[in-house]
Amino acid sequence: MTRAALDLPAGLLSPIEARLDNGLAVRLLPDPGSPLVAYQTFFRVGSRNELLGRTGLAHLFEHLMFNGAARYGPREFDRLIESRGGRSNAYTSWDVTAYHEEAPADALDLLVDLEVDRLSALRLTDESLASEREVVKEERRQSVEDSVQGLIDEELQSLLFKSHPYRWPIIGWPGDLERLSIEYLRAFFAAAYAPSNAALWIAGGFDPDAVLAMIGRAYGPLPRGPALAEPAGDEPPQRGERRAEVRHPVQTVSMVIAFRAPPARDPSSADLDALQAILGFGDGSLLVRDLVHHRGLATEVDVDFAWRIGPGAFVVWLELPPGVRPEQAEAAVWPHLSRLADRGPEPSHLARAKSQMEVALLRELSTGAGRAHALGSGEILLGSLDAARGILERIRRVTPRSAKAAAAATFRRDAACVVVARP
Repeated sequence: MTRAALDLPAGLLSPIEARLDNGLAVRLLPDPGSPLVAYQTFFRVGSRNELLGRTGLAHLFEHLMFNGAARYGPREFDRLIESRGGRSNAYTSWDVTAYHEEAPADALDLLVDLEVDRLSALRLTDESLASEREVVKEERRQSVEDSVQGLIDEELQSLLFKSHPYRWPIIGWPGDLERLSIEYLRAFFAAAYAPSNAALWIAGGFDPDAVLAMIGRAYGPLPRGPALAEPAGDEPPQRGERRAEVRHPVQTVSMVIAFRAPPARDPSSADLDALQAILGFGDGSLLVRDLVHHRGLATEVDVDFAWRIGPGAFVVWLELPPGVRPEQAEAAVWPHLSRLADRGPEPSHLARAKSQMEVALLRELSTGAGRAHALGSGEILLGSLDAARGILERIRRVTPRSAKAAAAATFRRDAACVVVARP
């Protein structure tokens, strides 16, 4: 029986688009019946925009942005939003820094006021730098230095990338954080957080004409700012397998097998999305079913292919039970990768993966905040709003033949990077 296509309601992925004279992109997803509003600002800046010796800067600003500005003092941002029943958060990736709030629709004017305050007059002082630097250093201790997953990932990125800025950690190197000066922070902020480097997404219950007028009045006076330099560092081809070992006081062995992959904008990235699901999504996926349930060679399997503007990474994570050597687990993974490269996926496996991906996407698109995030991040990572709107079609265009070609190009032994963490 043929599975019926899951169609999206007309207009669901068609925001109202505007652009201010200072370059700010404005995207509105009005839903008149909603009592909530989602407010998300995407800045085209991440660790890829940093320089060697000044790493961790993009992530540090994620903290500094909550440290007060001209009209609202330190910690007032969260307190005021929470007092209206809302919530806020942020994240930094290799390519994007995003700030997102969700609140009752009648708090939209407060959200606008808070965001414009910190964009126009962020508190950047030696004291705020010293305070937030210590917070980030403690976060690094917890998420990297005391975490086997963090140590593995840090080692892996330096194996995968030798020239590209992706080789250093998003959270930065400790010595680099110490060397950052307030003058350098101010120069970085002027370019990275300029309206011309941002896209504002608002979804929920509001009148679009009134909101566009409000956004123009509030954000319009902000200066465009200097252009943010594009990162240098074209990645040279990998000419052989790369391996590394990490020692950490853990009870069991963990390991990753990874490959450099194309950017998100490459057509084959959709095939790698599907291969990710075939190999590691759920108990019926190839690696989970074989290594965890059938042979007991792993207690946990996770397969990850994250979109990036630059070259990506396809990663297989394995946590091994006591007594299983990493050589055994690795030997069990390769036949699955080789079969996908030689023969392509079974049609039933691909159909299952595409269904999982469609349902996950539709679940995200079922809320205003989800739509804003899917389209806002997709616009940056995929290169255009039209490409972001075509996310569902990207999934549907994957075929056994195209997935086979992507697997053959990616899952090569001479292109593998393997990191093992031993007790």
